[in-house]
Amino acid sequence: MRLGLALGYWGRGPSPDHVELAREAERLGYRSVWTAESWGSDAFTPLTWIAAHTSTIELGTAVAQMAARSPTTTAMHALTLDHLSGGRMTLGLGLSGPQVVEGWYGRPFPASPLTATREYVDVVRQVLRREGPVQVDGRFHALPHRGPDGTGLGRPLKSITHPLRPDLPVLLGAEGPKNVAQTARIADGWLPLYWSPSRPDAYGPAVGRLPEGFRVAPMARVKVCDDVSEGLLGVKTMLGFYIGGMGHATRNFHADLMARMGYEEEARHIQRLFLAGRREEAVLAVPDAFADEISLVGPRERIAERLELWRKGPVTDLLALATDRTSLRVLAELNS
Repeated sequence: MRLGLALGYWGRGPSPDHVELAREAERLGYRSVWTAESWGSDAFTPLTWIAAHTSTIELGTAVAQMAARSPTTTAMHALTLDHLSGGRMTLGLGLSGPQVVEGWYGRPFPASPLTATREYVDVVRQVLRREGPVQVDGRFHALPHRGPDGTGLGRPLKSITHPLRPDLPVLLGAEGPKNVAQTARIADGWLPLYWSPSRPDAYGPAVGRLPEGFRVAPMARVKVCDDVSEGLLGVKTMLGFYIGGMGHATRNFHADLMARMGYEEEARHIQRLFLAGRREEAVLAVPDAFADEISLVGPRERIAERLELWRKGPVTDLLALATDRTSLRVLAELNS
């Protein structure tokens, strides 16, 4: 099982230690470093900055939001950074949810998310392979554009820049069983959310028949500490926000996933508290048991024991959400 460092996205401003953490992870033998985006900092710019200050570690987006860019624009970002980094880029994509797609990007959430994702990946693949002009007669992504609001002058184009790697890896964030099954068919890997080594069935039957060489790269909070309950507070804060606020009361993919993992009543309770403005209560309502099973928190010996569960399943890359060098180092030592 390879290790990655997950840096997420910025809060109120850039983190002053992300570059140094990435360099430390590279020194410790971590395979990859990953950035993200929500509705603030973007995923590609910090990754480019990290690329300039490292030399061997792979660079991934986990995830870049599809609604933020047309698929050709995303492919341009990926092939550009792949060239500048000497072939270290991995493209992780996610559809996000209606709250972000419509509230932040001002676009309709696709009526058929699976179709929209499939078309998006198709365009990205065509750009990177550069076998001919990009053409897709898609429902959500059509190239050239031939809608009634166009001029009719568009023509298929092929990237001027030759991609460094036509097979640049494309990974997808997917939560629902149908989405996971499609991801196994069209992508090089999967970025699960809230992965629990003891509950792979929550993602559907496709998890049991993944293709050979397929990457499974979940994120997990890693914190070496004496007090497990205190260490889990960061995990619970994240869960409270995603389950309670990252979506609508009637449509929240993160809450639905928690429900499928056996915590339906708790998930709906967290939602109600968060949406009522009782955010601290929402965080405290996250069960310690749920936060614990999707993270690696506690003394070194406890993390070592729990790490064995992660190794026994389909996980190929463990992306550590770690904010301190001690936790990075201990995880590297335990995984060696």
